[in-house]
Amino acid sequence: MKRNYDTYHFTAKEWMLYLAEGLAICGGINYLFYKNWWIFLAMLPIPFLFLRYKRNDCKKRRRKQLNYQFKDALSSLSVALQAGYSVENAVSACARDLEKLYKPGDDILEEFHYIEAQLQVSVPVEDLFLDLGKRCKVEDIANFASVFSTAKRTGGDMVAILQKTARILGDKIDVKKEIEATVAGKKSEQWIMSMMPFGIILYMQITSPGFLQVLYGNVFGVVTMTVCLLIYFLAYWMGKKIVDIEV
Repeated sequence: MKRNYDTYHFTAKEWMLYLAEGLAICGGINYLFYKNWWIFLAMLPIPFLFLRYKRNDCKKRRRKQLNYQFKDALSSLSVALQAGYSVENAVSACARDLEKLYKPGDDILEEFHYIEAQLQVSVPVEDLFLDLGKRCKVEDIANFASVFSTAKRTGGDMVAILQKTARILGDKIDVKKEIEATVAGKKSEQWIMSMMPFGIILYMQITSPGFLQVLYGNVFGVVTMTVCLLIYFLAYWMGKKIVDIEV
């Protein structure tokens, strides 16, 4: 069965978790910036926007994981071709190898099971890889599918092509992981810095509750806090963009 990587379906646990996180964000913002139940009710659409954000984040992580898994599949496919298998039989051998590495339901395993099933009804293997590249929208997989299709149709050296592609893809993934490890500390610092404004306001409310009281319960305070909140979200978005490095 084809998998659609443009959509992501939450499990019941994920629905409850992310919805609770969205409500907690609304409650925290209302307590720190407004202390007004009407404003809290007006913010109730925010949890659903948060669900949309988390869905996009899950789709991004799913594609990245598929990219990493494809490296293992490509290595197994290359070994099978070196052993003298035809491309179609190499796909079946690769599927057996992936069953040892991944659990049922993992994307790469299900994709190779799908390709294996389609090969049994005489669908060209190059078309199946091209279809996978289009559906998953992973650049490395799409590039491999294009090279593989050209080599298959023109009678190129499949073993040499797969070995070179696997090496290039592996090097690129290693660079990605190295960059992720390098910026992991910076991402933690960015998260801590993002939480500091909330921590400062909470500290002031606990230690000097009358200091900020003038900003609650009046139009001037609502406007001021809203402007501060918008500036904060802009700074948070810029910080995320800075630490989110694409290779």
